[in-house]
Amino acid sequence: MKEKGATTYTLQYKGGEHNISSSTIRRLKAGESVSTSTLDSLCKILQCNISDVIQYIDKTP
Repeated sequence: MKEKGATTYTLQYKGGEHNISSSTIRRLKAGESVSTSTLDSLCKILQCNISDVIQYIDKTP
């Protein structure tokens, strides 16, 4: 988001038909799971690739 100059306001209100809810933004900030639909919307709003917004972290012991 920093690279694109986007804020949470951008995601909520300037994403056109891809607006993201405040509860989803809270989940993103907390590192909680989000749907693939949300990830798709993020990529569309930010005009980026999926690898720019996610990273896999193995949490198995």
